[in-house]
Order: sequence, then structure tokens, then C-alpha cells
Amino acid sequence: MSDAQQRIDDLVKHNDILLFMKGTASFPQCGFSGRAVQILKACGVEPKDIKTVNVLEDDAIRAGIKDYSNWPTIPQFFHKGEFIGGSDILMEMYENGELQTLLGAPVQ
Repeated sequence: MSDAQQRIDDLVKHNDILLFMKGTASFPQCGFSGRAVQILKACGVEPKDIKTVNVLEDDAIRAGIKDYSNWPTIPQFFHKGEFIGGSDILMEMYENGELQTLLGAPVQ
């Protein structure tokens, strides 16, 4: 396992709510990353509780996360060590209540 893969694996295993994104939760640098953060906030997740990894700061992580999850796009959301998906998947799960159930939030 490469150094980047090991760092990704450690992050995934040690953070319950993890988002690999472009930018940060307080300053997303792409619309899809911003959308993912907003969806998590709508589920009651506090921004301080979202561990984010800015892939723009580390090319090895940016390329490595795509291999790690076998998913071609960023952002990528992990919950308790499990890859959930990108912003489109999060939106779909939010709309049908699955995401709220996963995160323990009330479905509205």
C-alpha cells in the first residue's frame, strides 16, 4: 500500500464523518463539494463534526482517493469507514430519507 493509500485508509478508519472534497467545509472550492457539505448540514451534522480533506492541497490524496474507493469523482463521503458516494448519491439519499437514517437525524 502506498503512503497516500495508507493515509487515506487511516483517515477512513478513524473518522466517523469524512468528506474528501475540494476546499473546506467553511470554504468549498467547487459546487459539488459545497453541495455535499450543505446536505450534511441539512441532516443536522455540525460543520465542526465533519472531517474534511482538501484534495487540492495534496495531489497524491486527490488521485489516491479515486483508486481507494473505486469512484471517479470528488467529493467522496465516508461514514464509519464505509464509502457512501458523492454529492449526487448524498442528494438522492437525503431526498428519500436514507441519509438521515444513516446519520441518526430525524427525517423531515
